[in-house]
Amino acid sequence: MSTALLTLLLVLMVLAQGTLFRRRALKRLTYQRTFSTRTAFVGEQVDLVEIIANRKLLPLPWLKAESRLSTALVFGSTHTSAEETSLVSGNQGVAYHSSVFFLGPYSQVTRRHHVTPMRRGVFSAHSVSLTCGDLFGTNAAQQQLDTGAELIVYPRLLNEQDVSLPSSRDQGDLIVRRWIAPDPFLIQGIRPYRAGDAQRDVHWAATARTGSLQVKARDYTADPHLLVLLNVQRTVDQWGDLMDYEQQEIEQAISYAATLCLAALHAGVGAGFAANAPIVEGGGPVLMMPERAAGRDVEILEALARLRILRIRTMHAFLDDLIGITGLDIVVLTAYTDAWIEERLEALRRAGNTVSVRWPAQGDMP
Repeated sequence: MSTALLTLLLVLMVLAQGTLFRRRALKRLTYQRTFSTRTAFVGEQVDLVEIIANRKLLPLPWLKAESRLSTALVFGSTHTSAEETSLVSGNQGVAYHSSVFFLGPYSQVTRRHHVTPMRRGVFSAHSVSLTCGDLFGTNAAQQQLDTGAELIVYPRLLNEQDVSLPSSRDQGDLIVRRWIAPDPFLIQGIRPYRAGDAQRDVHWAATARTGSLQVKARDYTADPHLLVLLNVQRTVDQWGDLMDYEQQEIEQAISYAATLCLAALHAGVGAGFAANAPIVEGGGPVLMMPERAAGRDVEILEALARLRILRIRTMHAFLDDLIGITGLDIVVLTAYTDAWIEERLEALRRAGNTVSVRWPAQGDMP
């Protein structure tokens, strides 16, 4: 066989296998990417799991999965069921993650990347680009996938001993009746029946003794409700983006708010959160009135995870929107106060609320 003919045959073989890989490499190939958990706290390690399967006879000499991720997701070691190469690099908040696989016929590779989120937020790992090459690296087939992988990162929690719940309004001379509730276990005495009294409160022995319907008079206990109000402005004239150190102060306040709300819920107190910032693009200020329902902790943590540090309403105007509320313990987290803010806080107090002002970087403010 002449050299020319041999060279021609080799060229034809390279072209044929290249065409085969280009047309068939991504056929019957499945790729899945998920986080091992839907939610995590800042600093808590999770796994980013990749499962790729080749459901055909044709082997894949190399297959590369590439994606863009946030640099807030710090990658650690990787566990895999086959040899692999994994690379993470990037800057300016964007990391480029690349994994290279070899897949034999009818084979599957599962890979777990240890990931630690270093800040709160919602992090997407949706888009993945798959590139598969032939034996000689002369041809490549590409495919773009949307995996739906997403991780919601809650704020870092502080030590509950470092935050303090506000004193309830029933601790002192002032008692606000609409803020307290009858306790089913505390009975003051017996009184005549009044329209609207529940049948379960009827005291039948006293009724038989007096000849008229008598009911149990119950004592009252506190039913506190906490509203944590965050001001994302560092100064009264601040409007645009904050410097890194300023954002760190707001992040510390968000962690304080999360810890305070969870401490309240753990103590059986209804908790809510409000801020002059949105939780979605183009949304309005967040306002979650206090509740004590099951799953309330998750609702608040998810709102705080999604909260954007972007002032969309001045603190003065936001407080004006709250003037009508009553019967709450309100903790205001703000880096500053002025005469206008103090005037509105006093109006909230006159409406039957207790109001305290704090800033985690400085402690309680006068």
